[in-house]
Amino acid sequence: MPNKNEDIYDEMWAGNGEVREAYVNLKSWLENTPPETFRRKREEAEFLFRRLGITFAVYGEGGDPERLIPYDIVPRVLSGQKWREMEKGMEQRVRAINAFLADIYDKQEIVAAGVVPKEIIDANEAYIPEMRGVKPPSSVHAHIAGVDMVCVDGDFVVLEDNVRTPSGVSYMLGNREAEMRLFPELFSLHRIQAVDHYPDELRKRLQSVSPNQERMPRVVVLTPGRFNSAYFEHAFLADKMGVELVEGPDLFVDEDNVVYMRTTRGPQRVDVIYRRIDDAFLDPEAFNPDSVLGVRGLVGAYRAGNVAIANAIGNGVADDKAIYVYVPEMVRFYLGQEPILKNVPTFMGRKADDLKYIKDNLQDLVVKEVHGSGGYGMLVGPKSTKEECETYWKRIEADPDGFIAQPTLALSTCPTFVGEGVAPRHVDLRPFVLSGADGISIVPGGLTRVAMKEGSLVVNSSQGGGTKDTWVLED
Repeated sequence: MPNKNEDIYDEMWAGNGEVREAYVNLKSWLENTPPETFRRKREEAEFLFRRLGITFAVYGEGGDPERLIPYDIVPRVLSGQKWREMEKGMEQRVRAINAFLADIYDKQEIVAAGVVPKEIIDANEAYIPEMRGVKPPSSVHAHIAGVDMVCVDGDFVVLEDNVRTPSGVSYMLGNREAEMRLFPELFSLHRIQAVDHYPDELRKRLQSVSPNQERMPRVVVLTPGRFNSAYFEHAFLADKMGVELVEGPDLFVDEDNVVYMRTTRGPQRVDVIYRRIDDAFLDPEAFNPDSVLGVRGLVGAYRAGNVAIANAIGNGVADDKAIYVYVPEMVRFYLGQEPILKNVPTFMGRKADDLKYIKDNLQDLVVKEVHGSGGYGMLVGPKSTKEECETYWKRIEADPDGFIAQPTLALSTCPTFVGEGVAPRHVDLRPFVLSGADGISIVPGGLTRVAMKEGSLVVNSSQGGGTKDTWVLED
């Protein structure tokens, strides 16, 4: 069913009522498949996800926090040509962010040049001054980056960058497996680029940054444990990569600042740690002394260059939404190139003129906390009452540096199976960019998140959004 709002770009239907080329075969399938078949297949998918343990914990909710993320059985389709354009832009962007992180923990040339204000760095809670002068193995900071994008009027623009511990890749892989099991006939109608090699690519990139290349590097996945919302993903990726899943007590650091894993065959040296623990809890000796999740002495081993940690300690400074504004300038400064991917126009509360604009146009803007994530703490002006806007403005007024605002984007829509049948719903996209000593690789596709409620622009899983399989077609 085409989108009735002609101001919103629909990825399947062109404005003249014709179907876009990438969706031609999918249209026939949608028209010839009874709604009852879709409902039955969706139930089968939910059974499969529960059997695999693909659940998502939502903190702060009463009752059992484990629930399924809604899965939409109608795939999203991207052309090979469109993907190549996006791929070049993502690689360029992540190279610039890696250069920024290396610089900001060294000479801070971008600050000296006046491109990024020093006060933004100093005020950033995720910036760790103690890491200045510490060079990670192979000088790679952002080994795994999630570049969140939305399609507006047919072009993809970047909403934010995730280079701390981006999650969601297990859902990308799980969605593809489910789709192939449920609708094998649909795959026979399309030539779809594979995503199942992601774990192999991740393992290769992690091994490439090992400080010890004289033998096969040992990689482990460090998890805070089974009560973490993304624990399934930690266990899933460790299993798919063929590496050990460990918790803090499974590791120790000896007097030579070398990290070891406790095993039944004695201590085994660890070269690379893919950590899914926040910086503050990594090492009680260096950061939060009350942490029981991390490894005492780990930062010392990292400083000594005896272990690689992915992603690097202190990356959160580049996740900051105030830093996001300057990524296009990073591309120009470090790479000497014009940015391929555009940012969303952003107003910063710390700038007097921008703050006035935010106040005068609050009901037309989306306002976010600079350090926020997961869709929490944001205001969607057009969907809020006057009273809600007034209350939110008081928060901005009390801490203007803590907020940014963006125009309410007309996010593209994709066909989605909902209660009343197949209907357009808003989507975003998180591709995963892998960086190592041997270069950058990007698995074609990514995690498409979909707002299951009609008209909603909030796609975050923590806010009730769902996911769908993302297809990149072969040419």
